[in-house]
This record gives sequence, structure tokens and C-alpha cells, in this order.
Amino acid sequence: MRINRKKFIYLISPTKINKSFYQDLTKVLQLKKVSFFQLRLKKQSLKKKLIIGKKIKKICKRFNVKFLINDDVFIAKKLNADGCHLGQKDMKLIEARKILKKKIIGVTCHNSVNLAKIAIKNKADYLAFGAFFPSKTKKTKFKANLNLLKKIKKITKTPTVAIGGINSDNYKKLLLNKVNFLAISGYVWNNKKLKPIETIRKLK
Repeated sequence: MRINRKKFIYLISPTKINKSFYQDLTKVLQLKKVSFFQLRLKKQSLKKKLIIGKKIKKICKRFNVKFLINDDVFIAKKLNADGCHLGQKDMKLIEARKILKKKIIGVTCHNSVNLAKIAIKNKADYLAFGAFFPSKTKKTKFKANLNLLKKIKKITKTPTVAIGGINSDNYKKLLLNKVNFLAISGYVWNNKKLKPIETIRKLK
């Protein structure tokens, strides 16, 4: 997996997709700072997910952004997405690999070196850690810190993704500690002061 230092954003979708979303996404991806876009819809029907997924996939393709599906390996396969993100309660990586073959598969490792080691052994394409900061998007059971990142960097070259409450005030700390990608959602989509494109511009 190639890493482009300028494209350090791993953008996660809002939980509800409204009509203005596709236009906002297009503007955001035009800034060429996003490497991955993850579709994370928990409450939609399969049919709705596929309709939304097809539209987003086209936009991602236009801007050379990898399109990933959260949790669901079968939807990722159906949409021929670039890959899938797996939580600890989702399908095991080895099983997912049989279905998705050489596609990107990333794994949530919370704040655990042990979970990271299992994911590395099973050839995950990236390791996601967090939450680094308090998040409004998701209840945070696990807290990760910069020390954890240093430990992980010593044992693997597998790319790392930081998640949890990341915004324009705190993101530099993570990049300085050599995190490869920053997973961002609420800061972009639920920002009461800034439009999505303005939030991304603040991440230099």
C-alpha cells in the first residue's frame, strides 16, 4: 500500500447521507488530501447501502481515493469496493481475505499491541488505533496514546490509522508521531461552524 504524505486523511462518512452530501464529498476530494473514504452506515437497508455505495464509488474513483466499506465484507465484494474495514467483532481477517482476495483490509486494534500483532501476522493492510481524543461520533471505550504509536512503529511497517476526536487543533501531534493516516468524521460532517471543505482546508 503506497503512502502519500500529502494525502493523510482517512475520511469516514456521516451516519446519514443527505442530498447535499455528494456535492460536499466532491469538493472535499478535489483538495487532494484524502487517501481513503470509508462508507459507514449502520441503520440503512442493504438496498440503500448499495445505491449510496455506487454513487460514492464513482466520486472516489474520479479523485483516485480508495473506497472502503465498514464492517461488511459482502457489501464490499458486491460493490467491488477497494476494500473493507473490520472491527474486532466483525468477520475474522483470514475469512475476509478469502472473499476479498487482494483488496485492502484494515483492522481496528483499539489500544492494544496484542491485537496489532495478530492483525500483522494475518497480513492486515493497515492498523487502526484509538480513540486518541474524546469523540462525539462514537462512544469511546478504548483510549490510545502516543506511546502506543511508538511501540507499534518499532514492530511493524504496516501503515497506521489514528481515530477518535481528531480536529484542526490536535491533528499535528499525531502526524509528528508518524501516524500515516488520520481517520476523521464528525469534525468534517457535524461541524457547526465550518463547511466540510473548510474543515479539510484547515488540515495542512
